[in-house]
Amino acid sequence: MTRIIAGRFKGRRLTVPKGRDVRPTTDRMRERLFSMLAHGRYPPLDGARVADFFAGTGALGLEAMSRGAVHAVFIEQARPSLTSLRDNIRTLGVENETDVLAVSATKLPAAKNTVDFIFMDPPYRQGLVAPALASIQANGWLADDSIIVCELASDEPFDIPHTLHVMDERQQGQQRLLILSPTPAP
Repeated sequence: MTRIIAGRFKGRRLTVPKGRDVRPTTDRMRERLFSMLAHGRYPPLDGARVADFFAGTGALGLEAMSRGAVHAVFIEQARPSLTSLRDNIRTLGVENETDVLAVSATKLPAAKNTVDFIFMDPPYRQGLVAPALASIQANGWLADDSIIVCELASDEPFDIPHTLHVMDERQQGQQRLLILSPTPAP
């Protein structure tokens, strides 16, 4: 069972597609992540614009909205996940506060607006993080103070692009969280 951890939608359950193709971020990892983000080192979620890449059920973006984000863009291309994602958005009544783009996170359209937070939870060990980050940067999704939260398998190799720096890194079991931000210009 996947549910919203805190905020205005606390305890609400999210639908998950049947099968093993979707691996939502665990409740425990989401709770840990959002506890980290709630401390002064990061911009506030309250009033933020967020994007949830490889959205699946939309758990990360919807959790951010539950905690005060005012708008979320969800990027997902798998049909079963899109169905669950749209059901979850409708169930929570946030259709007017969200956009769903049925595209690949590695081939993004130009952003309508920059976002404050990007949450990325791609399928593990498929080499999708680097091309998604390149597409995010090339298509105007980031502001100078944006935060990118990337979940990877704990044993998944990843070279940080020189245009980003690691603000924090945590590991829990098979999951690793990287919190990145754009590298300031010299």
